[in-house]
Amino acid sequence: MNSPIPVSIRRRRLLAAAWSLATAAIFAPPAARGTLARPFSSYPFTLGVASGCPRPDGVVLWTRLAPAPLHAGGMAPTDVRVRWEIAHDEGFRRIARRGEARAESEFGHSVHVELRGLEPDRTYWYRFMAADAVSATGRTRTAPALDARIERLRFAYASCQQYEQGHYGAYRHMAAEDVDLVVFLGDYIYESSWGRNHVRKHSGPEPTTLIGYRNRHAQYKTDADLQRMHALVPWLFTWDDHEVANDYADRQGQYLEPDFVERRAAAYRAYYEHMPLERAMLPRGPDMRIYERFTFGRLAQFHVLDDRQYRHVQVCPSPNRGGGSNVVEDALCPERLDPGRSILGFEQEKWLHAELDRSQARWNILAQQSLMAQLDRAPGPKVTHWTDSWDGYPQARKRLLDYIGQRKPSNPLVIGGDVHSHWVCDLKEDFNRPESATVATEFCGTSITSQSWPQARSLALLPDNPHVKFTSTERRGYVLMELSADACKVALRGIDDEKQRDTGIVTQARFIVENGRPGAQAV
Repeated sequence: MNSPIPVSIRRRRLLAAAWSLATAAIFAPPAARGTLARPFSSYPFTLGVASGCPRPDGVVLWTRLAPAPLHAGGMAPTDVRVRWEIAHDEGFRRIARRGEARAESEFGHSVHVELRGLEPDRTYWYRFMAADAVSATGRTRTAPALDARIERLRFAYASCQQYEQGHYGAYRHMAAEDVDLVVFLGDYIYESSWGRNHVRKHSGPEPTTLIGYRNRHAQYKTDADLQRMHALVPWLFTWDDHEVANDYADRQGQYLEPDFVERRAAAYRAYYEHMPLERAMLPRGPDMRIYERFTFGRLAQFHVLDDRQYRHVQVCPSPNRGGGSNVVEDALCPERLDPGRSILGFEQEKWLHAELDRSQARWNILAQQSLMAQLDRAPGPKVTHWTDSWDGYPQARKRLLDYIGQRKPSNPLVIGGDVHSHWVCDLKEDFNRPESATVATEFCGTSITSQSWPQARSLALLPDNPHVKFTSTERRGYVLMELSADACKVALRGIDDEKQRDTGIVTQARFIVENGRPGAQAV
């Protein structure tokens, strides 16, 4: 078993101390910090606006001042006063709240306004102003009261949007779907350039520093369709590997770089700077707690998970490397079956079990990064598992599914991404016994743009994976879910061609999960 690269205690303390100082600066009282507000030579709100982390009494509003978004933002190294307004109407005639925030130079001139005291289950409009510049208008909505009995929640989830491989036409269609929420499940940016038939290019080399990650996030944020979707509804977020580097695990990079922990710290900080996240998620050096619970009345509870930061490193990698690999025989890699390994980390596992236990919601959505179901990736008698997914941590998966089977939280639904294809699976008590009980239902969604393997390859796997109800690698897109007290209705949406901005879209399949009956049924 490969061990994580050791990091000196002294270096960790220095990083933690540096981020503690930065945290103290961003949340210091106004008198403690100077601010500047000057007219801008060019428009500063080039990255749009966004909202996220909806609560019954509030939401986080976000923007970043970046008149030169691909050149470290183009701002002087001074703080800037930013005004904000949130209103009951799009014309801002009935202001609900207004105030000032500071775009901190230390944090890339990003702005996070964490509002409380709003009314539950209400639509609001918001905007930002700095000097003589006014941002685009965003629309958001608070979550329902915790004990509210709401009739419907309609949301979309997405993942894997490699900028070079396609346009974000999927978001143009998502914007017409009348969703209440978007859940993003990882690979918001890609650090690397890969794939075929690029339609646009990354603006710089692979990022390893804070400036590099800021520029990469900024380039992705300049896409008009992505900006529009952010401005329409609040989002929930988790990450996967490419927000930092391919196949990283805990503090180890795929190429065993000795300075990987510093790279992770830079990537996490840039991620926070570009997302509407709560201040409790503010990174501290290379550590950033992003897993959290979000409740929508008595109807739905989202358990947003992080399967990158705390996982044990992948077993049986290629020589002199980390990252995932295909394990053909467990006899050649017994570490894969070690019950002492976790993909979530034992603290997060314990947290998730407790949250599922106390949940009062009709539907419990586990929002995580990858395909949870077992997947034998070799047709025929040979069995092959990919170690960068849940298949690399089968005992951790068994602990979770055993817990769900025994404690029976209401209607567990697992949603994921990562594999650039649609998968609908029954999550089994024992995947090697098809007749065993189905304890939960999984819908793994395709990518926004990132390419996949041929459909014939997936279809060839179905005979050896009878718990898989549907698979499609042919199209990019997203998944729609509509929850009611009686059922979860699912539409797997696929665009015609990610290489075209004005692409069409189809519904590839529809499924339903009935209340109290785990398992997906085609409709």
